[in-house]
Amino acid sequence: MSNEGKPVTIVMVEDDEGHARLIEKNIRRAGVNNEIKPFADGSSALNYVLGPDGSGKGAIGRQMLILLDLNLPDMTGVDILRKVKSNPHTKTTPVVVLTTTDDEREIKRCYDLGANVYITKPVDYENFSNAIRQLGLFFSVIQVPETN
Repeated sequence: MSNEGKPVTIVMVEDDEGHARLIEKNIRRAGVNNEIKPFADGSSALNYVLGPDGSGKGAIGRQMLILLDLNLPDMTGVDILRKVKSNPHTKTTPVVVLTTTDDEREIKRCYDLGANVYITKPVDYENFSNAIRQLGLFFSVIQVPETN
């Protein structure tokens, strides 16, 4: 079954409300109108992405793009990244890592685990919009309005 044309849900995992609002504003500014599901902790985000049983079957037939903060109250973003990328049902789900650290080892670890894009906060929002737009085009996230 193909997911072609299914709108992508943006799963935003960010515990800082100010950052979450800024990110959302910039996604909208980039012209992306997809639904954004915000989560302030890792457990509820994983519950949404992998399904309550954690099997990943909940993700079947859904298109998601995950925006992931690494510093969360209940677990690290790296744990979430590892769980998402090691699950057969969600391993192709694009993950954009947003974090305050520019530690080379941390960055390398995220890429090794399968992160698609790594963006350091405070985010240069011009770059952020571009990254989102490129991912959008790449994963056909952006629902282009049909021209009559």
